[in-house]
Amino acid sequence: MIGQLVAGALLNAGHAIGWIEDGKGALAVMRARPPHLAIVDCAMPGMSGVELVRAMRADGLLCHVPAIMLTALTSENDEASAYNAGAVDYLRKPVDLDQLVGRVDALLFHSGTMRSTSSLHSTANLHSTS
Repeated sequence: MIGQLVAGALLNAGHAIGWIEDGKGALAVMRARPPHLAIVDCAMPGMSGVELVRAMRADGLLCHVPAIMLTALTSENDEASAYNAGAVDYLRKPVDLDQLVGRVDALLFHSGTMRSTSSLHSTANLHSTS
C-alpha cells in the first residue's frame, strides 16, 4: 500500500520509477541499469534494506547512487545502522508524500541529476514490500 502511494507521488512529480519488491532482485536490476536514486525499505525479503545499501556502496557502478531509507522501524539504532550503511536520508512510515518528493527532488538536484524541480528525466528506484 505505502509503495503504491509513494510510486504515485513520484510519478505525479514527473519522476520515472522502478519498483522491485526484494533486495536481491533490486540489486540485480540496479546493476543492470543504475538509477539516479534508490528508495529502500529496511524490511525486504532476500536482503534487508541495510544490506542492500551496503552492497550498493561496495559496488563500483552503484556507490554514487543516493539511497533514502523508507521504513516502519523507529529506533535510533535502526536509523544509525541505515546511515552507517551509506543511506543519505531516513524517513519513517507513514511518510508525508510531499516531504518525500521534496527530498527526492533536492537529492537529485544536488547530485547534478536534476537541473530543475520540473525535470522529467530523473529516475528514482522504489524498493518496497508494502
